[in-house]
Amino acid sequence: MMVESTFARWRDRIESQLDASLPSPEHAPQRLHQAMRYAVLGGGKRMRPLLVYASGQVFGADEHALDAPAMAVELVHAYSLVHDDLPAMDDDALRRGRPTTHVAFDEATAILAGDALQTRAFGLLADAALPALLRVHCLQALTHASGAAGMCGGQALDIDATGHAQGLDALQRMHALKTGALIRAAVRMGALCGEAPQSDLLQLDDFASALGLAFQVRDDILDVEASSEQLGKTAGKDQAQAKSTFPALLGMDGAKAELAALSERMHDSLAGYDERADALRALGRLAVERDH
Repeated sequence: MMVESTFARWRDRIESQLDASLPSPEHAPQRLHQAMRYAVLGGGKRMRPLLVYASGQVFGADEHALDAPAMAVELVHAYSLVHDDLPAMDDDALRRGRPTTHVAFDEATAILAGDALQTRAFGLLADAALPALLRVHCLQALTHASGAAGMCGGQALDIDATGHAQGLDALQRMHALKTGALIRAAVRMGALCGEAPQSDLLQLDDFASALGLAFQVRDDILDVEASSEQLGKTAGKDQAQAKSTFPALLGMDGAKAELAALSERMHDSLAGYDERADALRALGRLAVERDH
């Protein structure tokens, strides 16, 4: 219950911070600003900013120092969803239980909103009231996770693989970039703000890598087992687009066994930490057990 109340407080904190960080919908260009706010403030799990706060807590970081990295990683995530839903990508009409940004506005506005959210993310980090070297390290972590060596590269691999069977190694590599890279950056930035030593950064990288893959395996399972209403997005999309998924490659029982193995790996990665890592442990369980 204490962890849940902490998550509720962190979610309230990030919602307030995100709202204040985005341009007013009353200011020109209004349509662009409205689309940016629509994409960001329409709900969501806030998993990535929660990981920033939870990782920082392990090392006693000041929550004020964690605000900018938490906002930045969520803005990058939000922009990626806007672009991922576009007709040129996944062509989805539903996100978080409501029309996707390009449906609610239009494609051009959605593209610009995604672009503007990405630049706002890096601007927030660049302007953060943090020591200069820490700002650089956080910028490096988020830049690496967002570009061709991370999320964008994973999305490109996903597009290339659509309609073609992938082996397990290729599927894991793709999701380590597309989903996992931003999750690793969130955990790393929180730890950096707590001045974590290099050995701990590497240990938490392993935890975050397992969490990112577990999040995707669970996503693939839910795409088969859950309804669109439950998910808040179109169910069965992966099968309709002939995408390789963990259930398709391993069977449903095999995918669930993989999820259990990743859960054990997360547990082992945090075994050496005290109760200050309980929030990270709870987020690991959430990735494995979530129903939407």
